[in-house]
Amino acid sequence: MMGSFLTRASVMILGYAYPAYECYKTVEMNKPEIEQLRFWCQYWILVALLTVLERVGDALISWLPMYGELKLAFFVYLWHPRTKGTIYIYDTFFRTYMSKHESEIDRNILELRTRAADLVVFYWQKALSNGRSMFFELLQYAALQSTISRQKNPVQVFS
Repeated sequence: MMGSFLTRASVMILGYAYPAYECYKTVEMNKPEIEQLRFWCQYWILVALLTVLERVGDALISWLPMYGELKLAFFVYLWHPRTKGTIYIYDTFFRTYMSKHESEIDRNILELRTRAADLVVFYWQKALSNGRSMFFELLQYAALQSTISRQKNPVQVFS
């Protein structure tokens, strides 16, 4: 239990906090080096991809022995100055895959955006319609209560 806590804390520090700080330092330089910016952008792309894959395949991989330690080692491998694994992984695997499938991915994203926009419009119209009908029902209910109240307590007019 304590080991997994320490592993998770180490992953947070060495996989996210330290690289975020290094990225911050690179961005805030007076004249940031394009290679450093490129390196950190590639790092965060790979970390985002790993995070998505981890969430999707959590049931398949979380039970593996020493998974947390392997993840920690992978993060350090990605950013460590001697290995700079980010460059190797990005150029060898990620860029190759993306360049082959980029147009297909773009088409799917465009289609997804269109469907999402259609769904938003559809549900917005449904919400307006339901809201309008509920408003009129409330008005009818208030009018009915007003009529019932007048019938129980008729107003007497003195002449």
